[in-house]
Amino acid sequence: MKSRKVVTLLLSLVMVLSVLAACSKDNNSSNTGNQPNNQNNSTNQPDPTGNEGTNSGFQDYSGGFPENVTIEIPVYDRAFEGWNVADNYYTRWIQKEFGDKYNVTVKYVPISRSNEVQDFQQLLAAQKAPDIIFHYDMPQQIAYYSEGVLQEIDWDEIANYAPTYWANMSDTIEQYGIINDEKIFFYADRPSADNFVTLIRKDWVEKVGMKVEDLTSLEKYNEMLVKWKEAGLGVTGGSLTRNNFNYNYAFRDWPIDPEYRALYSDLSIADFTTIDTERWLRNLNYQYNNGLIDREFYLRDDDNKIKSEFVAGRTGTYGSYLTSNSDVIAATLANNPEAEFAVMPPYAGVPEGLVPQGRAYWPFGFIMGINYQTPELERIAIWMFLEWMSQPDNLFFLQNGVEGENYTIDSDGIAIRNADFAGESVLSLNNNKDYWALVIETQLYNDPEVNRKAQIRNWAPVGYEYLAEDLIKYYEETAPYRTPDALFTEVVESVAEYKADLNELFQELYIKVATAPEDQFDKLYEESKQIYLDAGYQEILDEKQKIIESGNFR
Repeated sequence: MKSRKVVTLLLSLVMVLSVLAACSKDNNSSNTGNQPNNQNNSTNQPDPTGNEGTNSGFQDYSGGFPENVTIEIPVYDRAFEGWNVADNYYTRWIQKEFGDKYNVTVKYVPISRSNEVQDFQQLLAAQKAPDIIFHYDMPQQIAYYSEGVLQEIDWDEIANYAPTYWANMSDTIEQYGIINDEKIFFYADRPSADNFVTLIRKDWVEKVGMKVEDLTSLEKYNEMLVKWKEAGLGVTGGSLTRNNFNYNYAFRDWPIDPEYRALYSDLSIADFTTIDTERWLRNLNYQYNNGLIDREFYLRDDDNKIKSEFVAGRTGTYGSYLTSNSDVIAATLANNPEAEFAVMPPYAGVPEGLVPQGRAYWPFGFIMGINYQTPELERIAIWMFLEWMSQPDNLFFLQNGVEGENYTIDSDGIAIRNADFAGESVLSLNNNKDYWALVIETQLYNDPEVNRKAQIRNWAPVGYEYLAEDLIKYYEETAPYRTPDALFTEVVESVAEYKADLNELFQELYIKVATAPEDQFDKLYEESKQIYLDAGYQEILDEKQKIIESGNFR
């Protein structure tokens, strides 16, 4: 088993040699001559206070750094044609409004959403990783920590240089930011909301004499898929399962025991040995052998490949985040003008007798750490950047764009999207979220009723507001069955040791079992479970069990 202490020592030696080199980062910056109009949002935040701040002993950089400082910020590379994720209207606006004011060069580093861990690992290995290392899931962030690539942070320093951000997030940081008695993580806020949805071809459902509301169980759903096949319509969508392992939640017994959840729920390591996974795999094997699922599901390893099957009319379901400027509906209609869409009920994936379990989010969005190679001034500039982005005017602009171009304001104070706008300040496909998600996971208005209206308008393409309404309805209905994964307060060292190999092995084994002839399923699954256990999963379970017994999880 690898020792975090040894790894940290080695990386620390590298860090000493890298500090001087880190100071010579590319200082090129881009400016724009455009001056966008700012619009207050409805959140009440204090104004920036100047960085002499709340604690004595900190240098004042409220007038800017005496010499240029470069910060490198990761951003998901979810581009569309003509969009450069690292150089566009909004990155140039950020440079002008924040960077030029404080003598900071803000450089964005593209990260693939579907291969983000691999991208970060390659950048870290090459000592070219951005100053912020982020992920949405705690197990992966703990894995980075266990590799020694995150530095300890000073909460007083954050409070001094980012008082608004600290006021918003201090409770969360103080509750969840400590690992092994070290202050490591900081977070983006996460209001209680989720806009991930599975769309289904409503017209296909009705062509086979059913209604979307009839999909009350997995058995009913499979019955419908058989009818789709017989009618020659298409199949359910599928994709390669990797990196994010929450596939078996709907196949679990209810209520779930907290210790069972702590032992087997881990987004960074696939649970391959429980009855829950057996149920999931058996259903996948049934769908595959009966021609009910995309036969090449295991080749669909990124969103564009999955989406293209739905757009082309070969699959009747597609899971993604619902946003007002998503192109999937328009693209599908271009191929089939008669297509109709609905939100697939969460019950459609649940075997009879079980409940629509799901993974509840922790009360934070991005989990962030500071790169171990980031020097002091760049770290301070990061806090100042979060402070600047936490201001209502700046956040609102990043979320909505230019008033009169991207949006207008209605009588409720809600920004109403101009769906046809295609000018320079057009938002990215997810409403620019990949830029402002550093401070908050979703747009938020203070009034709950106004916020609900805003969610519907922000999530639904024009004319499809009912999709957002159904999404919210199902989210509220299934709330009692969502539970968060356990959060271990000490490092599970075997996870870091075996994670990469087990993830590769899982893909090989689950595909082999899922695509095997039905009469070979039991034999192959039993053999595969043992292979998986012997490859390190048993050591992970044993180590987790000891931590659980010691009570070091929540």
